[in-house]
Amino acid sequence: MRDILPDEAELRDATAQTILTVYRRYGFRRVETPALENIQLLTQGEGGENEKLIFKVLKRGEKLDLARAASESDLVDLGLRFDLTVPLARYYAHNHAQLAKPLKAVQIGPVWRAERPQKGRFRQFTQCDIDILGVRSAIAEIELILATTDALRELGLRDLTVRINDRRILVGMARACGFAPDRYDSVFITLDKMDKLERAEVIEELERAGHPASAIAELMRLFAQIEKTPGSDRNLEDLKARLGAHADAAAFATLATIMRTVGSEAAGHWQIAFDPTLVRGMSYYTGPIFEIGSSAFPSSIAGGGRYDDMIGKILGEPVPATGFSIGFERVVSILMARPSARSAQDRRIALMFDETEDDLAAVLRVARRLRAEGLAVSVEARGKRMGARLAALEVHGFAGFAVFDGTDRPELRWFGHRDGPAPGGGSP
Repeated sequence: MRDILPDEAELRDATAQTILTVYRRYGFRRVETPALENIQLLTQGEGGENEKLIFKVLKRGEKLDLARAASESDLVDLGLRFDLTVPLARYYAHNHAQLAKPLKAVQIGPVWRAERPQKGRFRQFTQCDIDILGVRSAIAEIELILATTDALRELGLRDLTVRINDRRILVGMARACGFAPDRYDSVFITLDKMDKLERAEVIEELERAGHPASAIAELMRLFAQIEKTPGSDRNLEDLKARLGAHADAAAFATLATIMRTVGSEAAGHWQIAFDPTLVRGMSYYTGPIFEIGSSAFPSSIAGGGRYDDMIGKILGEPVPATGFSIGFERVVSILMARPSARSAQDRRIALMFDETEDDLAAVLRVARRLRAEGLAVSVEARGKRMGARLAALEVHGFAGFAVFDGTDRPELRWFGHRDGPAPGGGSP
């Protein structure tokens, strides 16, 4: 967990607003869920490895009986959410009678995972999700991908590639290679690390998990045979032929539709590619899964997929669902490294005044006028060392300053232009 300093906080606000503006254009509406959820919901087996990272909350008052506690369940009843998808399933199940059908939801909020502290991985971080609940056809995935790529491009990210796969195809691969059906999730959890581990390390982890050596060897052979051609579905057809009777025809047809339609809409501005090594770590995925990568960052910056079974387990009736999550922290880290990171502060100025001599009411009147003209104005006492005061303002991101002179229009100067009036029009 970390503190957010003002420069980054302002960039985060601007980034979230840009994303929300794009998503609203696609018809998504804001929803919110609590930070705390029932521990039984969070540990029902849908969160994969993340269930091991839940911050759990002790029962309170009379419910907490330390003397009679025989297991953790006697002590814990709540946990901090580790993502926004599991809480959304509970939210829909509890409120579906009052919600539009289908529901197109957008969420931006903090989540918590008890990660081992390391660079780039935080115990509290922000997720930004869109989900479509109640649509079974591929139009849902197509809209998610188009909306998310539009949002990332609106933020200035280019050279984007969408990687796509399907959990049903992964099941067909595991079955064809000879893995035990009740161990598929274990296989997928390890395969999800293929972009982080060497191939030999993946093999070693599968062996430690007790999977048959013959199945592991066949899986590695299958991956080696599959051609990856960004923007083409040739490798999709090749894998379908190799799997033969183990191929799920509906899964391959759905991916072909998504790739063809999205590829046409991309119009060459970004790429979409079938990637049979894409797994996604959550065990709740049931269909198409996808991630977005950018040359500006070594890891994916957005990911998601279809999870048709999750809501039905709570509601008692099936509800198709699919979602996409932007890696908000990763996107912010990319934007912070750019020279334009302070663009949101370009019109933040300090209005300097003398506490002992100037009429405070007149100073505030000038500040109000400047704000009405679109400037962000902080009223600041001058102090004795004006040069040091101005230097400190510039260091902390102010774009310029004005010194109150008793008139309604004091001269505005931008930092870097102190020998003349503000560029593009002089005094306000």
